[in-house]
Amino acid sequence: MIKMYDVWKRYPNGVIALNGFNVNINRGDFVYLVGPSGAGKSTFIKLIYREERPSKGQIFVDGMNLDRIKSKRVAQLRRNIGIVFQDYRLLPTLTVSENIAFAMEVLEKTSEEIKREVPDVLDMVGLRGKENSFPNQLSGGEQQRVAIARALINRPAVLIADEPTGNLDPLNAWEIMNVLERINLNGTTIVMATHNKEIVNRMKKRVIEIDRGQVVRDEVKGGYDNA
Repeated sequence: MIKMYDVWKRYPNGVIALNGFNVNINRGDFVYLVGPSGAGKSTFIKLIYREERPSKGQIFVDGMNLDRIKSKRVAQLRRNIGIVFQDYRLLPTLTVSENIAFAMEVLEKTSEEIKREVPDVLDMVGLRGKENSFPNQLSGGEQQRVAIARALINRPAVLIADEPTGNLDPLNAWEIMNVLERINLNGTTIVMATHNKEIVNRMKKRVIEIDRGQVVRDEVKGGYDNA
């Protein structure tokens, strides 16, 4: 699903975020990205959906060579990638349903498709009954579930979660993780950057540790720290 070969990323200010980065993430994997701040996790994520481009090396996502695809195919790439951020990024003047539907409207889906798909994804994240609520009427955990629903509405092959539990208390954090695990069991590849040691240690998924722009550990059913 995601392959990187000898990827380097040097920013205009001279910072080298990735150097000789190699990784292979299979379809259906659930992967935690761990490592200190500034290790290169955010750059790795931005390269996957081509917000950034590598200085050197090759990146493949769902069979697409990101260095060779034309600009018009970038939109196609991003339709296959759902992104969830730490700060939710919901539109405050739209209801739950409208926030989710907005992601479909951008792709010019029909009103019939929207009416069919939105209730299904609300069920998936456990928010049926909240469709007419506004973001400021929801808890942080509920807002993050709306963000996940919005990321899933177009049935992406990959879900990228960048610190999705970072602003949540432990109870809401575990609710979000339960949602993500159900999504993964349905076949969606999940890549989650996190500093939450308890979650990583308890859930025992694949762990890719990044430090100074390189993969320093890639462990199946790993913990946050080296054994």
